[in-house]
Amino acid sequence: MTDLKLPPVLAFSRKLEVSDALMTSGLWTDIDEIDKIDKIDKWQPIALHEKRNRATHSQCGAKDDDKRKPNLSWGDGATLPHDADTLRIKFTLKVLGRLEEPTACDIPSFEEKIIEIVKAYRAEHQFKELATRYASNIVNGRFLWRNRVGAESVIIQVKHREQFWQFDAYDYKLDQFTAPNDQNHSFVQLVSVIQNGLQGDGFEYLEITAFSKLGFGQHVFPSQEMVLNIPKGEKTKILFKLNDCAAIHSEKIGNALRTIDTWYAEDSNTRAIAIEPYGSVTSRGEAHRISKNDFYTLLQEWLKNKVIPDIQQHYVIATLIRGGVFGQSGKDKE
Repeated sequence: MTDLKLPPVLAFSRKLEVSDALMTSGLWTDIDEIDKIDKIDKWQPIALHEKRNRATHSQCGAKDDDKRKPNLSWGDGATLPHDADTLRIKFTLKVLGRLEEPTACDIPSFEEKIIEIVKAYRAEHQFKELATRYASNIVNGRFLWRNRVGAESVIIQVKHREQFWQFDAYDYKLDQFTAPNDQNHSFVQLVSVIQNGLQGDGFEYLEITAFSKLGFGQHVFPSQEMVLNIPKGEKTKILFKLNDCAAIHSEKIGNALRTIDTWYAEDSNTRAIAIEPYGSVTSRGEAHRISKNDFYTLLQEWLKNKVIPDIQQHYVIATLIRGGVFGQSGKDKE
């Protein structure tokens, strides 16, 4: 293959297809078997409510006049009712196969090479490392985000066909993707299901339910909608809801599940970040893969039959699982 430049058209569909997550409330003592937890009299939708507060201006560099004036805020809020101590979050996950087939590619020879390296990766690694990391982020409850912080207890329930597993989220660390000794082999079975989904031609389907014991009346944290150009005097904080029930965006759940990249630095104790082509962490203004370890550089080295470390192979494949549009635009060509 003589020309390994990225095609103008190159795209992969994501292989971890996540639903939005609904947020309901109930009592910790009402957590039951998987076939009983959906009783509507036990787990009630969490409704959003508006809050208007008279706060102060605390930003650095505030004008003297503003320092003396109130800062009026108007936005959505969400809490557990005062007769409920537990947040319940439920979503579904579909793990899809056929990774080696791009959604779109306008250079057949490039597509053939992609197919070749993905098949070689499948034969050597069977997606086990990636499946282990995705499974870890399910059972440790990373997808709860702030709803995990300060919880007295967190339980994760996973249903796959006739199988049902339950995990204590605090048994699994956020940045160490190794499982404790599980005599019931639940974690190993979950990893195997995710592997099968990624390796096969079909898909595997999981129902995931998390219970976070936060305390009566405590705040919960749905996703916040991004609303641009809000007129002055209008509500500035708008939370996500589905059918009047507080919810978390599928994108936010997916970001948590793919927070498996600890390979961007040599330090083995580094903090995991989400799989992104440039290792971007926009909330911190960081990009950890901008110096010859970004997705595009590593992919092209691999395609040229150069040996790249296994850990970077995991990263490249995980980026393809993430999906996206990876083509090279005309203005980027040499």
